[in-house]
Amino acid sequence: MDLKGLLAAKKDAILRKWFDAVLESYPADTSNFLKTKKNRFANPVGYSLTKGLEALFDGLLQGVEIETLSPSLDSIVRIRAVQGMAPSKAMIFPFLLKNAIRGELEPELRGDRFSGEMTALESAIDALALHAFNIYMQCREKIYALQAEESQRLTYRLLQKAKMVCEVQGEDPGTGSSKDTKK
Repeated sequence: MDLKGLLAAKKDAILRKWFDAVLESYPADTSNFLKTKKNRFANPVGYSLTKGLEALFDGLLQGVEIETLSPSLDSIVRIRAVQGMAPSKAMIFPFLLKNAIRGELEPELRGDRFSGEMTALESAIDALALHAFNIYMQCREKIYALQAEESQRLTYRLLQKAKMVCEVQGEDPGTGSSKDTKK
């Protein structure tokens, strides 16, 4: 049996270890909630993590292009980008797959039987992590842009209430950008 066959045979155990390792990055209360609530509506974060991790694992097993996995990565990264954890903690989840695989396949990986296949798989996981980081940065940039816009609107409203601002015709209040005026 080759490494892919072995990984497919132990998929459930590897996914369980990976999911549990990802949950360790959360506070204990949150981790327990995400583990115990299985309903996708009662626990959308846990559901997204479970489905996303499974899709990533399947994609890696099938050897699909990393870009093809973007939707699955996006569903996980968006959640982690808004949770206020350090980037290193938020983006560790792809690397945790390596530990889950090695932990589950420890006896089979002794020796050099699968060394070439493991090196290729770990390189694919690294590429996945880099792609995930790009998605994470796009999410964070969007969050910062939204926060800046909200701050600008709030400042404008405060100045307006204090009667310290006058409106210029043809500009959108609060943003300073031009807007179309109807005649």
